Amino acid sequence: MPQAIKRIHHVEFVVGNAKQAAYFYHKGFGFDHVAYRGPETGCPGRVSYVLRQNDIHLMLTTPLRHDDPLAVWLTLHGDGVRDVAFEVEDARAIHAQATAAGARSFAAPDGLTDETGVVHTAAIHTYGEVLHSFIQRDGYQGFLPGFEARNVPGASAGLLAVDHVVGNVADRQMEKWVEFYDRSLGLKKFVSYDDKDISTEYTALRSTVVASDDRVIKFPINEPAAGKKASQIQEFMDSNLTAGVQHLALRTENILDTISALRANGVDFLPVPDRYYESVWDRVGVVEEDRDLIRKLGILVDRDDTGYLLQLFTRPLQDRPTFFIEIIQRCGCESFGKGNFKALFQTIEQEQGLRGNL
Repeated sequence: MPQAIKRIHHVEFVVGNAKQAAYFYHKGFGFDHVAYRGPETGCPGRVSYVLRQNDIHLMLTTPLRHDDPLAVWLTLHGDGVRDVAFEVEDARAIHAQATAAGARSFAAPDGLTDETGVVHTAAIHTYGEVLHSFIQRDGYQGFLPGFEARNVPGASAGLLAVDHVVGNVADRQMEKWVEFYDRSLGLKKFVSYDDKDISTEYTALRSTVVASDDRVIKFPINEPAAGKKASQIQEFMDSNLTAGVQHLALRTENILDTISALRANGVDFLPVPDRYYESVWDRVGVVEEDRDLIRKLGILVDRDDTGYLLQLFTRPLQDRPTFFIEIIQRCGCESFGKGNFKALFQTIEQEQGLRGNL
């Protein structure tokens, strides 16, 4: 029987200054600071700050030595996601399953131990230089062994869970990675969009979503498609130098309150095209939320045959135009905002043009 992934345990970023990055996510997005590992806790070469908001855990890690491989990682890619870690029932079994299916091992099964218990771990490579760690907790209390608990509450913005994680890969590599997730981790093809679905006058991309049976794990995988100019996916690849995680979508149950709080905290979002709201309600129909407030906050709206969703995207959260965050509220809708693709792409193209990368 294939080994199942339970949920996303945490997402680890490699950053140039973990203390400052932790402050940014704490103040800007309302995360609590809940754990720390560093020289003071017996880890002399790296520091890691762990932030939590409901079921979302972010780990921000900085290498302290020039000869740490993560220092090279930072030079090549800049701040970004290195590890999307899964909680699993059996780390050894899922590592064996994945490697037998062709996944490349990063870390063999091992145990992390402290005075309160043991956590079993293993890890594999995925696209680019991104990893998937497997975390078998066996009832362990706390974040992970080696981390010291901290309690610095943030002003919660109502972010509940990671809705999906989007990866960008090179042209004609998407199907390879869709098959990889099917073979190695049992994530099946959920929905696909081709370059007719996701295109403007200038740029296009293709995307396929793989997902767990219960839809707790959803991984859209994007690749650039031919167009008159370089797409946002190609800009990401050029800036990151390889495939990588483009964005995390964080779910909320009240996007109006969440976006209001994030904007008040100074979080910078992509603008919505001026004429977007002239036609959106004809396409989407009735929603429970206040239309005027949706427009005031610049939130995108879409509908499929199961319901509707509301979403908004930050600008890149570091100087390279790579990683960003999406805020999403699902009201029955299981898709990914297909009706917003063109409006979103037009805005991103404007940003690319300002950077000279279109």
